[in-house]
Amino acid sequence: MTTLFIEHQCPQCGAPAILEESDRLVICPYCRVTSYLIQNPYFRYMLPDNAPKNSQLIYVPYWRFKGMLFSSVSDGVHHRFMDMSCQGFQSNYFPVSLGFRSQALKLKFVLPETPGRFLHPTFSRDDAMKIFIRRFSKNLPSPVYHQDFVGESISIIYSPFYVKNRMIDAVLNKSVNISLPDDFNLESFPGGPPEWRLIFVPTLCPHCGWDLSGERDSLVLICKNCNTVWFSRGERLIPVKFATLKMPGNFFLPFWRIKAKVEGVCLNSYADLIRVANLPKVPRSHDDEIDFFFWSMAFKVPPKLFLRLNRNITMAQPRHEQVNKLPSGHIYPVTLPVKEAAESMKIIFASFACPSNHYLPLLPRITIRPEKARLIFIPFHEGHHELIRENFGLTINKNQLKLSSSL
Repeated sequence: MTTLFIEHQCPQCGAPAILEESDRLVICPYCRVTSYLIQNPYFRYMLPDNAPKNSQLIYVPYWRFKGMLFSSVSDGVHHRFMDMSCQGFQSNYFPVSLGFRSQALKLKFVLPETPGRFLHPTFSRDDAMKIFIRRFSKNLPSPVYHQDFVGESISIIYSPFYVKNRMIDAVLNKSVNISLPDDFNLESFPGGPPEWRLIFVPTLCPHCGWDLSGERDSLVLICKNCNTVWFSRGERLIPVKFATLKMPGNFFLPFWRIKAKVEGVCLNSYADLIRVANLPKVPRSHDDEIDFFFWSMAFKVPPKLFLRLNRNITMAQPRHEQVNKLPSGHIYPVTLPVKEAAESMKIIFASFACPSNHYLPLLPRITIRPEKARLIFIPFHEGHHELIRENFGLTINKNQLKLSSSL
């Protein structure tokens, strides 16, 4: 697991700052202004150059992906964490990969005032994702019934080059050892000046004007004054429906509870869950009247733990009393958006459906569409090393939460 570091300036006072790629809540240590950083639709970074003055720089795009890949195959669900990059502009004049540069060097955001010519990617985001899937699916047993990326972070990193008889890598000022034809012309490559901008949203509650709070990597912000939760959509903050389970505990973890329409298999009620998961109990008459919900963690953890905990809490189907009030204890930040949680529903289904040799071949024909979602804060008992919610079968090591900040 690697984390990118980005040099930036405070949009309010211009003071220098070093951000991690997961940072969303940016607090300037000088002017104390807090802003919420938004990607639209993804961040674009650039490597620093050491080119001679007046060099005409050309920036070549590389797709960078980090996230979890889940694959449903005949023997169950395989998972792995991926962190890789690939060339976004197909050309033999440039290296096919960034190597370790993005981890070794501090990056900068690409801004409209950044000089240079930025090439347009010839590989789309979807094309890049297909390359990543092919690269990591070679060793999977056949057939592969379903695959999903969850919690992915995708960005473009631009690497600088210039021409001086040969193509020169502007980071090291060394030739890339590729001969250029006599009629070579950089202007023939599709590109131009950067047209992207960073979006900083003031962290003031749209409802009451109070300061919103959160951790550096929080995707949702909390207003403790008017008891509201907010999430960014475009350049606006929109309210999030939430609740807190009324149970004992002093450490609160966020989960997404999703009501979905399932086609291809009957999974609408708790009675259906008993039958599909082959639970050791007999459905009671009123179980058909209890709605079934998918539950997914609203924070990132390693893929094996993510799958196990989501399976356990979905099978537990919490139905405890809820209160529409923010918890008073420690609240762990939301780092996984509801869109990513919804994409994990078919994988969660594959993890509990039993017998698997009956249900897994049906996955290509099963559709699961989210209809509504709610953010639920669940209280955990905090021990020396673990967070425990025994009645849901949930145990999380604290060190795993710390390591998850780099996922």
